[in-house]
Amino acid sequence: MLCAMDAAEFTCETLPAMRPQLRIAVVTETYPPEVNGVAMTLGRLVDGLQVRNHQVQLIRPRQHDNDQPQPTATFTEHLQRGIALPRYEGLKMGLPAKAALTRLWTRHRPDVVQIATEGPLGWSALAAANKLQLPVASDFHTNFHSYSHHYGLGLLRRAIVAYLRKFHNKAAVTLVPTEGIRRELLAHGYENIEIIGRGVDTRLFHPGRRDLALRTRWGVGENETAVLYVGRLAAEKNLALVFRAFDAMREAQPAARLVLVGDGPERAGWQARRPDAIFCGTQTGEALAAHYASSDVFLFPSLTETWGNVTIEAMASGLAVVAYDCAAAEEVIRHGENGLKAPPEDEAAFIAQAVSLAPDAARQHRLGAAAAARAAQLSWDAIIDGFERVLLRLALPQAGSTDTAPDWPAAVHTG
Repeated sequence: MLCAMDAAEFTCETLPAMRPQLRIAVVTETYPPEVNGVAMTLGRLVDGLQVRNHQVQLIRPRQHDNDQPQPTATFTEHLQRGIALPRYEGLKMGLPAKAALTRLWTRHRPDVVQIATEGPLGWSALAAANKLQLPVASDFHTNFHSYSHHYGLGLLRRAIVAYLRKFHNKAAVTLVPTEGIRRELLAHGYENIEIIGRGVDTRLFHPGRRDLALRTRWGVGENETAVLYVGRLAAEKNLALVFRAFDAMREAQPAARLVLVGDGPERAGWQARRPDAIFCGTQTGEALAAHYASSDVFLFPSLTETWGNVTIEAMASGLAVVAYDCAAAEEVIRHGENGLKAPPEDEAAFIAQAVSLAPDAARQHRLGAAAAARAAQLSWDAIIDGFERVLLRLALPQAGSTDTAPDWPAAVHTG
């Protein structure tokens, strides 16, 4: 039976034998090895739940024709049909599957359902969970209503906002990464909003990954400035401002070089227009960590983020970050102490902050060292603890679950 102890009393330090084992169904349209912030964050949370002895049932679209479930003792996968997401190469949108999920959860009832994305698969999961009276937590990971402006869907913005509000208000709780997003959603009529932040892997991202040979390949000397952007090369990331800010920096520091890590629909166009920039494509793992740490200044002018994992990865790597005062930067950067911020949408201020760093290597190093120290405080363990407490609070009222491993099938193809 699930323990009747109040969920708030459970922490990572609670003895394993005293902690209830939950059966958690996680529904998402993106998951590792796909490369994006939502997939990375969800992979971390799912791994952390398994370490805490919970059983996770992952429901996601099949990523490719040969995609196969990868079950473990604490993890099962159920692969659904999906279609390519328009203008977002490499990602799938799950198709509606309410009947399949209702059958699955009737046979193998979870204690709680976590829905990470709001597409057709997420809506189906929400409808199935509500029908079966399963508690649901939803995540607000992506500002789709902001993205609509960049993808020719501006006229649908009001409808998108209404859909997302209806979706999340059908969940018992909606989890957001920052206080700023919480305020924004409350102003739009969302209910039951709670904050679960994000962490950073400081064993992977740290200044010690600096690689002088990599800088040499970029054509950057040790006393020169490598300016970095990491992220999707797409309209919603405000790439034009990256190039404008860099051009202004180069007037003050002619030897500066711009390095871009990532891929997307705008890469070919920018690469043709800017042969002076270094386009490295998608990087992962230690190679990505080396690209961060081998740079000096990080420019991130996106205004569509709910968090922006790259901001704190750059900070953990010891870079001086220039960002708008929103999302992760709003939460963790203290202007002038461990990074630089500009008011949202004030492009002149963003460029001015970037230019102020260009000729001042000592200031770059000082801000970068303070950024790394701040990022070291962003433990994933603490984040996963908070996430677990939310799920425990939702699941504890349900009686009748066991503390032993549930009889879930190891792998199921439903599409």
